[in-house]
Amino acid sequence: MDINQIVFNIIGGTSLLLYGMRIASDGLQQAAGTRLRHWLSTLTSKRWMGVLVGAVVTAFLQSSSATTVMLVGFVSAGFMSLEQTIGVILGADIGTTITVQLLAFNITQYSLLLVAVGVPLIIATRQKQYNYFGQVLLGFGFIFLAIKLIGDSTAPLKHEPLVQQALLGLANNSLMTLLLAMILTVVIHSSAGTIGLAITFATQDLIPLSLALPIIFGANVGTSATALFSSLGAPQEARRVAVAHALFKVVGVLIFFPFMEPLAALVRQTAPDVARQIANAHTLFNFAITAIIFPLARPFAWLIRQIVPETLEKEEIFAPRYLDERVLDTPALAIGQATREALRMADVVQTMVRDSAVVLDSNDEEVLEDIIRRDDQVDTLETAIKRFLTNLAEHNLSPELTRQEMGLIYMTSDLEHIGDIISKSLMLLARKKAEGKLSFSQDGRKEIAELFEKVNENYTLAVAAFTAQNIELAQKVLRHKTRINQIERELRQAHIARLHAGLPESIETSSIHLDTLNDLKRINSHATNIAYVVLGEL
Repeated sequence: MDINQIVFNIIGGTSLLLYGMRIASDGLQQAAGTRLRHWLSTLTSKRWMGVLVGAVVTAFLQSSSATTVMLVGFVSAGFMSLEQTIGVILGADIGTTITVQLLAFNITQYSLLLVAVGVPLIIATRQKQYNYFGQVLLGFGFIFLAIKLIGDSTAPLKHEPLVQQALLGLANNSLMTLLLAMILTVVIHSSAGTIGLAITFATQDLIPLSLALPIIFGANVGTSATALFSSLGAPQEARRVAVAHALFKVVGVLIFFPFMEPLAALVRQTAPDVARQIANAHTLFNFAITAIIFPLARPFAWLIRQIVPETLEKEEIFAPRYLDERVLDTPALAIGQATREALRMADVVQTMVRDSAVVLDSNDEEVLEDIIRRDDQVDTLETAIKRFLTNLAEHNLSPELTRQEMGLIYMTSDLEHIGDIISKSLMLLARKKAEGKLSFSQDGRKEIAELFEKVNENYTLAVAAFTAQNIELAQKVLRHKTRINQIERELRQAHIARLHAGLPESIETSSIHLDTLNDLKRINSHATNIAYVVLGEL
């Protein structure tokens, strides 16, 4: 085999290795569904639990940097604090060692068997869980096939004098090896991929354990770069998460780099073959980092806040706060961010509903203009959320995530309609009333205030039902809709009765009064649509 063919096989094998890891990771993420987001956001109140959750989630994602990117998104969205993430970061570093331990198993001869089982599960079954399991098997089949391909291709290199000389140079310059491994990890976005290559080369007697150790250190530092890049432009708390991940890795390397010889001697006692020794060294390194940093979590949190200090930021331009395009590859997290932004939008709309009652009653021009400005904010959020969800739909979503994505689109559309009703109809009625110096009759004023209160209560109930995905609350909203429609008819009849009685205030404000009742009925109808989303009646 000539050198060109060897190079092509190494490049192709490495690409297949990374692709296999991506496929397996996607399958595991889809199988886990929203549970990954739930575990991270709700089970990390205690630092020791955060370590466990971080390890389990990373075992699914097969990448500590992917978990850290998720944490950046959670902190950006306000789901977690810096202190909560420290345990998860340490756990993620432990979780990623599981992937490397799997790579160290000598089961390359079964790679095509895994492919043979995985493909039928993907193309011959309709059940999603079987598809996801087939995707995982196919991914691991590609991984072990890639290891075999790289191993077979590199075997002749151990007899090449130039290769031996180059490897000897790297062995004599551990810092250079560390830097090269770090750069490679940054490029391929996978520490497991870099260490997997080291395992493959070691299996072919190309590199000893002493040369693999700086590769392990470099891969661990390089994997933190992905999170650092993902935090650019994010809120400062999110940047602190990325800095924490990098800091922990750098501290670990600074501690162990001067003691590589004793570390190598210790690791050699753990297994007879060099592949398993490399995997064990990676595991031992990350367990040691956790043991050192975990008791010092609070001092490290303080240090990280000094590295990324508080800044006074004034939000001059209204914009989405929680949407981050960089997490679209993690659909469960992206849905969580879109939900958070939709609830923010719902809060803005509710203030419009509440304040529009004040404007109609008091003719306050300043509040009126502020309501119209808030409708622009609602339009901004609706456009951003729909664009975000449209981009998310291009990814492979599970049926449950697809349902949630469609529900958010329907909800934000109804919220935008409510905002338009208030700003483009109710506020025009309020301005007409103010410019004409008109006043509702005493009874009419009381009735409109009553209907505003009922509609606002039902709107609040609908948003609460959506937030909690509570079917009972959603059904209660539907019952309230029927009652509110009945009240609207009764108030309309009461107003007409006052017209027949010749009450001057009722005559002057008749069109405004009746149009206001109709607008409130329309607002309540759109609020009820949110309840239909919860009930799955889209």
